Amino acid sequence: MSLQVERLEKNMAKLTIEASAEEFEKAIQKAYNKNKKNINVQGFRKGKAPLAIIEKMYGIEIFYEDAANEIIPFAYEEAARDSELEIVSRPEIDVVQIERGKPFIFTAEVAVKPEVTLGEYKGIEVEKKDVTVSDEEVMSRIERELEQNSRMLTIDDRPIQKDDIAVIDFEGFVDGNPFEGGKGEGYSLTIGSNSFIDNFEEQLIGKSVGEEVDVNVTFPEEYHAKDLAGKPALFKVKINEIKKKELPQLDDDFAQDVSEFDTLDEYKENIRATIKEDKEKELKTAKENEIVDKIIENATMDIPEPMIEAHVGQMADDFAQRIQFQGLTVEQYFQFTGMDSKKFLESLRPQALKRIQSRLVLEAIVKAENIEVTEEELEKELTEMATMYKMDIEKLKEMIGDKEEENIKTDIAVQKAVDFVLVESKEV
Repeated sequence: MSLQVERLEKNMAKLTIEASAEEFEKAIQKAYNKNKKNINVQGFRKGKAPLAIIEKMYGIEIFYEDAANEIIPFAYEEAARDSELEIVSRPEIDVVQIERGKPFIFTAEVAVKPEVTLGEYKGIEVEKKDVTVSDEEVMSRIERELEQNSRMLTIDDRPIQKDDIAVIDFEGFVDGNPFEGGKGEGYSLTIGSNSFIDNFEEQLIGKSVGEEVDVNVTFPEEYHAKDLAGKPALFKVKINEIKKKELPQLDDDFAQDVSEFDTLDEYKENIRATIKEDKEKELKTAKENEIVDKIIENATMDIPEPMIEAHVGQMADDFAQRIQFQGLTVEQYFQFTGMDSKKFLESLRPQALKRIQSRLVLEAIVKAENIEVTEEELEKELTEMATMYKMDIEKLKEMIGDKEEENIKTDIAVQKAVDFVLVESKEV
């Protein structure tokens, strides 16, 4: 295999990769062996027709595509390694020459990690902010704890009121016809939560168990299902049960039940300290982000478009995996939000760009300040990873290759760069 590297504008590069005629012939033979069992040729048993006969019947190019697909992945991987470029995108492949008896030639256009010219990154000024915790914030946190420790009471001596939970069966109709997704059974609806459209919930107030109610609503003009948007609908609803949450008494007994403290006052002070700690962490993160944003403004870099696209794709894949853990598909998410694939990817773009810019300037600071990672720091990080994955650390080390270890060390160095610029900043 031979390789030529051509640097293009805007941190792009073109790799011209050539496999010999012999390599291409071997790939054709491999494609033939893989596919011959599926080809029928009169006068030969299935899978026994010679390559020359198949080529004569179907054309000499019959196995070209499979042969190319056989060569390209391995040839590109080798070329990318030999080029010594820091490639940051998927390759754009273009076949230049594909002909029997001649070298197979293709190009791979790739984005290359851009150089960063740092501006001012020490002494960045940020506004000084103090952390305070109000009584209202403490009570809000306690109220959530009360909610979590509430019990559900069944109500059978009165009709539905605001804040009750109505257990209902329902079916929706538009123009007299039922519509997809408009039917449910045993659904628990909190009255006043505004989780259903229009004034659906208000129309159930005053109704009793066993009643059947006609609820009239109008779908919003911007509703995600275009065939329903702006249309009036009738829901036939049956009230099966009425329930209500009963919160525990807020006293010393409650504090003892939910914490290690004996009194309500001690419990409240602990909540206040926890909130303060959380807010201090949030403030530190916000301060770091503000500093890095200003460093980005002061820096110069030319980020290639395919690098952004690759990062957007990675973020989309990560998002798809996260919602799958919640029992949703991406298609269902689009249906619920009224979004489509194009809009979704476009919405990820600003965040992808900011992540790339942040990483690039921080890596540049690592280089400028000669920030290094000690063996102790690497060992600490691996120990934390082993604990998180519930693995023996030696087993984890066996699984991590040299490249993965370098990536971990780079991540540690980048975090040290964040700590560095934070210490070097000035509060005003």
